[in-house]
Amino acid sequence: MTKKVTIIGATGSIGRTVTEYLLENSNDEMVLFARSANHIKIEDPSRETAMAGDVRNVAELDAAIAGSDAVFAALSGDLASMARDIVASMDRTGVKRLIFISSMGIYNEIPAWGADGNLEYNPMLSTYREAADMIEASDLDYTVIRPGWFTSGPVDYEVTRKGEPFGGHDVSRKSIADLVMKLIADPALYAHDSVGINTPNS
Repeated sequence: MTKKVTIIGATGSIGRTVTEYLLENSNDEMVLFARSANHIKIEDPSRETAMAGDVRNVAELDAAIAGSDAVFAALSGDLASMARDIVASMDRTGVKRLIFISSMGIYNEIPAWGADGNLEYNPMLSTYREAADMIEASDLDYTVIRPGWFTSGPVDYEVTRKGEPFGGHDVSRKSIADLVMKLIADPALYAHDSVGINTPNS
């Protein structure tokens, strides 16, 4: 079944990879939302629409999200405030499915091999944790994804659930895209959950 997906952060490395992966492996249609639509390369005009806008602009964000089946967000910066704006826009527009990229370590879930990457030792993760907490407190059908360090490798990954130790250091962008595609196709998959994703034995 074809879905319409809003990709927020479409010009970032994860946004671009997810867009390319969906074009190659699904029939989904995409609204590609970024600050500068000129930086968005359209491969298939019948399935891709570029929209320029700022997450903090209510009208622009609502226009990008309205009518979509799912929202995928891969952003950097003040994630807490951006998550708040996205949740509010989805409430206004009636869109329920949110897939949001956060970071490993926000629950201090990285074992001893990488414990210095946990929030306890890395205050830069505070806004990532605040964003996740905000999303988890919403009434959306959300999935928070906590990836390892990005690589350009093939699709090869394992998933850990919230409360479980994180599995490994790295994960390929294509692996994240594959999980995102499955989450779009099945709104019940890892709904109301926060999942880690990593390459096995990385």
